[in-house]
Amino acid sequence: MNLYTHKDSNIRKTWLIFTLFLIAAIGIGWTFTQIYGDPAILYVVALFSVGMSLTSYWYSDKIVLKMADARPISKENARELYNIVENLSITAGLPTPKIYIINEPAPNAFATGRNPEHAVVAVTAGLLERLDRSELEGVIAHELSHIGNWDMLVSTMAVVLVGFISIASDFFMRSMFWGRRRNDKMHPAILLIGILLAVLAPIGGMLMQLAISRKREFLADASGALLTRYPDALASALIKISSDPTPLNVANNTTSHLWFDDPFDNKKQISFFHKLFMTHPPVEERVKALRGLKI
Repeated sequence: MNLYTHKDSNIRKTWLIFTLFLIAAIGIGWTFTQIYGDPAILYVVALFSVGMSLTSYWYSDKIVLKMADARPISKENARELYNIVENLSITAGLPTPKIYIINEPAPNAFATGRNPEHAVVAVTAGLLERLDRSELEGVIAHELSHIGNWDMLVSTMAVVLVGFISIASDFFMRSMFWGRRRNDKMHPAILLIGILLAVLAPIGGMLMQLAISRKREFLADASGALLTRYPDALASALIKISSDPTPLNVANNTTSHLWFDDPFDNKKQISFFHKLFMTHPPVEERVKALRGLKI
């Protein structure tokens, strides 16, 4: 299964999502411009959002690896892991990514990087200890699928732009509270729209980000299972990792969506409302989908 054969399609989808987020950010900037009668607001919003996006594009992998306290390894340090990553990368038609180890007992993994040529796969020490070879191959195949599908870039852009929308909305609400002078010629409907955007845009952006993340987890599960031709191994790895109670100390809310399994999942029955704000689909649904695959 060559993941690189869909490279152009994945790039188009990635930049389509990025463009939609950017339009949303600029739309909020335009609304604030109408409310305050100051065209400079729109220029600042546009420049700041583009600047944040470019910064995240070039440096997201370094930031995430630093936050996870990940250390690079060579073939001599972890030969079996290196061989698994190298062999699956060849099968997937991808460049072999750099490999990092995180000195954490909790089993988990993630992929990051701006494109397949600059990708990284990071695994915890606990993952290597708790999984057998076929299960480890399933997890690595899942992460390589994220790389082949350009999911890392989408996830990073989503985080940055949703964060920017939240900052802009917070700024607007604070300016309203402190009584900044508004445009007297402005139609009252625009003011109402501005207030609604300030309240609902961060929530809507976050839900869109989480929906993208959950959808791509299902896609990476399916692609990873097709890559190894052994979906039961990936399902078994999911069950082992999700049922492990060991806390992942380096995880935080900013990067939780990048991990193979949600590091903050409480493993209990999940309500429909809570599912809306999850970074990952419920493990039961992922396992069911994997075991329903016909390979």
